[in-house]
Order: sequence, then C-alpha cells, then structure tokens
Amino acid sequence: MERDQQYVLRSVEERGVRLIRLWFTDVLGKLKSVAITATELEAAFDEGVQFDGSSIDGFSRVHESDVLACPDASTFELLPWAREAEPSARMFCDIQDLDQAPFEGDPRQVLRRNVKEAQKQGFTFFVAPEVEFFYFASGDNLKGKPKPLDRASYFDLTTADVSSDLRKRTIQMLESMGIPVEYSFHEDSPSQHEIDLRYTEALDMADNFMTLRLIVKKVAMERNAYASFMPKPLNGVQGSGLHMHLSLFNGDTNVFHDPSDQYALSATGRQFTAGVLRHAREISAVTNQLINSYKRLSEKSEAPPYVAWARNNRSALIRIPVRRKGKATSARVEYRAPDPACNPYLAFSLILAAGLKGIDGGYELPPEIRYNLHDLDRYELAKLGVEPLPRSLGEALDVMEDSELVRESLGDHIFEWFMRNKRTEWNEYQARVTPFELERYLATW
Repeated sequence: MERDQQYVLRSVEERGVRLIRLWFTDVLGKLKSVAITATELEAAFDEGVQFDGSSIDGFSRVHESDVLACPDASTFELLPWAREAEPSARMFCDIQDLDQAPFEGDPRQVLRRNVKEAQKQGFTFFVAPEVEFFYFASGDNLKGKPKPLDRASYFDLTTADVSSDLRKRTIQMLESMGIPVEYSFHEDSPSQHEIDLRYTEALDMADNFMTLRLIVKKVAMERNAYASFMPKPLNGVQGSGLHMHLSLFNGDTNVFHDPSDQYALSATGRQFTAGVLRHAREISAVTNQLINSYKRLSEKSEAPPYVAWARNNRSALIRIPVRRKGKATSARVEYRAPDPACNPYLAFSLILAAGLKGIDGGYELPPEIRYNLHDLDRYELAKLGVEPLPRSLGEALDVMEDSELVRESLGDHIFEWFMRNKRTEWNEYQARVTPFELERYLATW
C-alpha cells in the first residue's frame, strides 16, 4: 500500500474519524460527494467505491452506468466544521471505469492527462487564482433581487460589518485545511469580495478552488447569508472574475523568466502567451460557461472583452505583471477572462493546452496593446488586429464546436456532452421572455 494511504489509515484511527467524504465533480464543476465509514476506507483504496455514473451530469449513459470513485490519499484533510462533534475528513477522487482505466467523463482525469502532457515536455504548470464573489442577505431574496450585505468599495476597511467576519472565518477554515491564502480584501462592487490563493500545481489548485467555493458558501449559510459565484449578479456594478496567474517551471526554474528581455519574459513565455491568445475564443465556452458570463464580459470595466495583451493595461485579455527585481520565480502571465463559475479542471486543462500549442508551434507574440480597448470602436480595433471574445454563450459554442484543440484536450466524451448540454441551455434562454423585455416592450408595443 502507498505511503500516503498508510498515513491516511493511521490518521483516521488516531483522530477517531467516523466518516470520510469522497469528493469529485460533474462536467459542469458541481461538487459531488459520497460518504464512507472508516471501516470501509481500506477497501476503497484497494477497489474504489462503485456508484451509478448515469445519475451524474456528463458521466455515463444508462446502459454503461457503473464507475468507481478512487480516493486520492494525497488530498486527505480533516473537515474543520466537523472536528469536535464527530470528526470527518475528505478526499478528492479520480473516477475510473470498472476495469480501472481512467473514466473519460471525469474532469479531474482530464486535467491529470493534460498535466502529464506538459510533464513530458519538462514543464510543471502552476496556477494562482484571484477568486471574486458576492455575499447577499438570505431568505426571500433568493427569489428576488439580491440584497448586498454592505455598500463598501475597493480595499475599504469594513471591520464592523458581517461581510468582514464571513471572510475572516472563511480564511481560517481554508488555512486549517492546508490551503494557503495570499490576499483577501473587499472588491470594487457592494458586498463583493476577493480571496487570492497562493500558487501551486494545477491539479492541487483545482482541488483547492473547489474546496474554497464550498467553504465560502458554507460559512455564509452559517451566518444566515448566502454567497454567489455568479459572474454578474447585479446591474450597474462590476461582476466577478477569476483572474489566473500562470507559470511553467522546469524543476525549480521558472521558464517564463528572461532578465534580458524587455518584458523579462522568455521565448517560451512569449510562445505560451501567444498560444493562449490565439485559442482564447475557442476555449471561452469552458472558461466562461454560463449565459450570465457574457454579461460580465460586455461591461466596460476590468472584464476583458478583447483578445490582446499588455503589461499594465487591465482592458487586455492577458497581462504581463511587472515584478520586483530579483523575483525570477514570480514570472507569470495573468489570464483575465475566466469567471468563478467555471469548472477549474476543464478550464486549467484548456488554458494549458493552448499555451503548449503555442510553444510546440513556435507561435509569435503579437505587439503589445497600449490603448484602453474600451475606448476604441470596432473599426479602430480591426486596424490594430484585435478580435473580440465571443459576445454570448451561443457564439462561444459555435467557435468551440470547430476547435480541434478543445476536442483533443477534453476528449470526445466530455466535449460532446458539454456541447449538447450548453446548446440546450442557450436554446432555452433564447425562448424565454425576460423581465427586461416585459419592462421595455409590453406597454409600448
């Protein structure tokens, strides 16, 4: 038995853990869980836990439904909200077919496969996300207009309000589960907050991000509030993004760093950036998977609707942050389009695949854009050679449908299910009469 598994078995016995929750996600990134007792843990390590995959969105068809949830012992952590009354723990799972082959419908297996492709080229993929979200008052507001808990703005010190306490409690829980937090603060919009996680390898970060979403929501519920990762829940204010800081390492060396370059960005870093730019439109349906996602991208704020890069220009899709002297390991690119409602396993997979495509193909990085792109019309943008990101989920799906990169990276199983599911969602939305239409047209036409 692996050393990690032995450690888990010993920890469960020594700490009196009664239940172990096995976590995994469906294709859309919703967290799923099955609980086993401590007496079943060793068998779960040896054989996996069999369940009906046809009941999980994007998993199996009815006639080939059973799959195995195989716990990853390296992800074992005690659940901080259950340590005193009845100690419980969690582990993330890899989903396998009954013959123990990786299951094609498992997003975690998709990311694991793409990470291994990078490792074959000598690269380790690191991610550090900036996670934005809103707190709202609970109760009847779930069915009506969301009610913010505060009226504060960017970096405001709000020591006396409920939101500050919620964020503090969330950080304590995250760090007690071994998830280091780099920054936390109030964001630009009322009741909007941000938690930035310290960078780590992509698979670990996807697990950490899923844990963060659960803890943020759980802490809010305990205080009779609710938290939302919906990209654009309020009109007239900035929506929530998931800015991702990306880097590739070879051993302890950050391969994006080149002190002789004018941007301190290596040839590999330039090619990676060029790859993400060239394929950004193709991967948009996954990094921004909700109909609501494109309402955030259409606002004239820090949400980047155009395919361009720059250093300090926050209207660009990719930013090359200026770093302090002597910080070679912090060389990175910041991808600013994704939002926190994405499935991180699939989003990280496609961003990595696009970057590697740029390296493999020797893509050339286009010129830096030094203009505020929100101030330019489409003719001026066209002269600069700047394309827009898709303006709707429907357009994003049209672009994704023809993408060989997305199909290869996700695999046929997830690619085809995702397309069907999201086409259905888009078609239902187009057929639905919205409050906007009633307010604007009912009394005047």
